[in-house]
Amino acid sequence: MDNNHLGETLLPLAPKNGRRVLFFPYPLQGHISPMLNLANLLHSKGFTITIIHTNLNSPNQSDYPHFTFRPFDDGFPPYSKGWQLATLCSRCVEPFRECLAQIFLSDHTAPEGERESIACLIADGLWNFLGAAVYNFKLPMIVLRTGNMSNIVANVKLPCFIEKGYFDHTKEGSKLEAAVPEFPTIKFKDILKTYGSNPKAICETLTALLKEMRASSGVIWNSCKELEQSELQMICKEFPVPHFLIGPLHKYFPASSSSLVAHDPSSISWLNSKAPNSVLYVSFGSISSMDEAEFLETAWGLANSMQQFLWVVRPGSVRGSQWLESLPDGFIDKLDGRGHIVKWAPQQEVLAHQATGGFWTHCGWNSTLESMCEGVPMICSHGIMDQPINARYVTDVWKVGIELEKGFDSEEIKMAIRRLMVDKEGQEIRERSSRLKESLSNCLKQGGSSHDSVESLVDHILSF
Repeated sequence: MDNNHLGETLLPLAPKNGRRVLFFPYPLQGHISPMLNLANLLHSKGFTITIIHTNLNSPNQSDYPHFTFRPFDDGFPPYSKGWQLATLCSRCVEPFRECLAQIFLSDHTAPEGERESIACLIADGLWNFLGAAVYNFKLPMIVLRTGNMSNIVANVKLPCFIEKGYFDHTKEGSKLEAAVPEFPTIKFKDILKTYGSNPKAICETLTALLKEMRASSGVIWNSCKELEQSELQMICKEFPVPHFLIGPLHKYFPASSSSLVAHDPSSISWLNSKAPNSVLYVSFGSISSMDEAEFLETAWGLANSMQQFLWVVRPGSVRGSQWLESLPDGFIDKLDGRGHIVKWAPQQEVLAHQATGGFWTHCGWNSTLESMCEGVPMICSHGIMDQPINARYVTDVWKVGIELEKGFDSEEIKMAIRRLMVDKEGQEIRERSSRLKESLSNCLKQGGSSHDSVESLVDHILSF
């Protein structure tokens, strides 16, 4: 088969092995991308791939002609907004089970020479009903965790945090900055930002997801031992199943893309005219939003830093605005060419560009990992879910970024940008980022930890 559709791959294509693997991604951009990268990886190892997916945010099938796609109706419009995990999962139980039954029926009724034994299901770790759904099919299930291990460690300890009263009242002053005794890598303010809105309800949801992990036939992580060796030891004690740290997944097929939004090609052409390490890339991911006041603080912080920047403003990401209406009259003209604003950018290509010298990010795991892989230091403006703990690791463990303490404050933004892009501190962070980039690159090479873990994963799937 022509492998041009796979993009630039670090791995040679193996002959077909007669086994089929089913994939079930969760319909968010940050979950779809690593799942499809993993599917590409296992296809290169000889497996036939079937993607089961929701109608909501369905992947672009034309980008993956080498896969079979099996959609089912989840009851949502294709690009619905405002849905929640519990609602989506409840709507998917029966349609998923029916889709699975149809796949097995098709396999059993195919001509004998065309049958491919179904090896296993690889499902996103946010689905909370799969154990019961696959039980009657006697189908091994492997969980893909698209985030890192540190957040799962925190999730495991959440009942303890609740029992000890860490959320009963607002922590103030030095207590917010104190290390959490049960997980001293993170601070009290990190768990308050991650779970503080309704920790008991969040704990109930997470308990169901962690139960799926414990009952699985293995867990795949988009991380590597070089980043989370101590966390791996804790995870293995808590979840006594095989673990495969094979990340960073996006580096196996750098040319592949699963973006749900069209890229603006002007991003790269604008960067091409800039000096090395001179541009700050600004993007807060595919689902975050801000109010108008925060948007204006961001704009003035960028402008007053006097540094060049490429800013992604996703349409609808500023509450109450379609796109840039909130910017003051003449704002862009006053930048005198220092800034370029786009609706969406090819992030991996932007981060790999020589002109990109920093990344102001929301610290979603995909963005964090992509930045570290290119040696680009970060400014961390974290929001919800896994982001506060990711940011803590970026700034305090790997030491490749700067934290914005006040959220969206134009003066702090200006100073943080100058610290990263101009000051000696930024150069020191850039040097550490460069060393981490090399380490992450080596883990994918022959004899590297992720490379070896991929081989172990292939053997594990073939054993079913």
